[in-house]
Amino acid sequence: MPDSEILDPTEEFARYRRTVLAAVVVPGPAAVRRTVRLRRRRRWAALVAAVLAMFTGPTLGYVALHRPEPRPGPVLPTPDRTDGPTPSGPAIPPGTPSPTAAGPTPTPPDGRISRNDLLATPVTLPAWPAGTQCPTGGVRLTADGKEGRNALLALDHGDVDGDGAQETVAVVQCVFGTHGWQQVVAFDRDPTGRVVTVGRVVLSARERPQWLIGVQVRGDGVVRVQVGDIYPGGGWAGEWSQRQWRGYRWDGGSFRQVSGPTTFPVNPHEVNLVVTATDLVLGVAPDDSRAGSTTVRVRNVGSAPARSVALRFDLPAALRPDGDGWKACRTAPGTAGGPVRCELGGLAPGAELRLSLGLRVAADDPLGAGTAELTAQALDAEKQVVAEVVEYDNVTPLRYR
Repeated sequence: MPDSEILDPTEEFARYRRTVLAAVVVPGPAAVRRTVRLRRRRRWAALVAAVLAMFTGPTLGYVALHRPEPRPGPVLPTPDRTDGPTPSGPAIPPGTPSPTAAGPTPTPPDGRISRNDLLATPVTLPAWPAGTQCPTGGVRLTADGKEGRNALLALDHGDVDGDGAQETVAVVQCVFGTHGWQQVVAFDRDPTGRVVTVGRVVLSARERPQWLIGVQVRGDGVVRVQVGDIYPGGGWAGEWSQRQWRGYRWDGGSFRQVSGPTTFPVNPHEVNLVVTATDLVLGVAPDDSRAGSTTVRVRNVGSAPARSVALRFDLPAALRPDGDGWKACRTAPGTAGGPVRCELGGLAPGAELRLSLGLRVAADDPLGAGTAELTAQALDAEKQVVAEVVEYDNVTPLRYR
């Protein structure tokens, strides 16, 4: 179309309507020809619309506003809605438990450590008392009991901190001479498997208890420790020690005692009697017999009282008790031959007994000078002799002439 040609919008719209109406015919060869012509005219119509948009926009807007609304088309069915939002993630298979916000609870580490593993693993021990030479950091426990090293004496396993997993509780000693400090220590593992120290259960004491003998972990988490009042050695026999079971529980920060005694009664074996006697000088009596007396002194230098004191005189058969001094004995001394026994009352620590005991020899007995033996012994409630750590001072010579 030449650039100088001016289109008449009214004539073009009329031609467009005639063309569209004429195109609605039964399909056939003629329809094909009309379709071709229709496509050509549509291209002309597009060109016309572009021109109208440039020069007659207001006019077309007015026509569009007054054009009747098109008939509604068919309503297509839509899927049923659900109240919940459409999931954006992958579908979860049926039966799969839904995850919780907190996530799974981590499994506590297994703190059950064998004896061999504990001996082979460096550990950290709670501090020993001041002046102790044994180390505490990066310690290798030993089983040989060498001087200045930390020896592993006993161990047991159980859940002591309530986390559902077991821990290891061990009796450890800092070896020093025939003694040395002891402590019971709880060990665990961290999530990486490294051995860590939970805390000290109990430490031996200079006074009581000196001896930590064994350990048990109950099902409720209480750590039971068998303690002895006095550590054996230096003349002290282990069977002399008084033993107790004491229970300790972890409170989240430390172990505290929850069961068992907290003190020991006086140990009877801590008594220490010392006996002395003056020489017996026999003089001639009016009936030609010979008589004299000795002063016996018994002291208790120990820390435990003697319930009763027994004196034993190993005298020659001719030398027999004489005089009122023997009335202090609870039992009458023997008058026949053989040893003479005198049982006295109790003796407190630091206290002493003094007795003046007479002895006589018959006139016709040719007893010469000699030495007898006097022994002092502490007795318990069953009248059994109480053994002492220091016994040499329980015996003294009784010289007579």
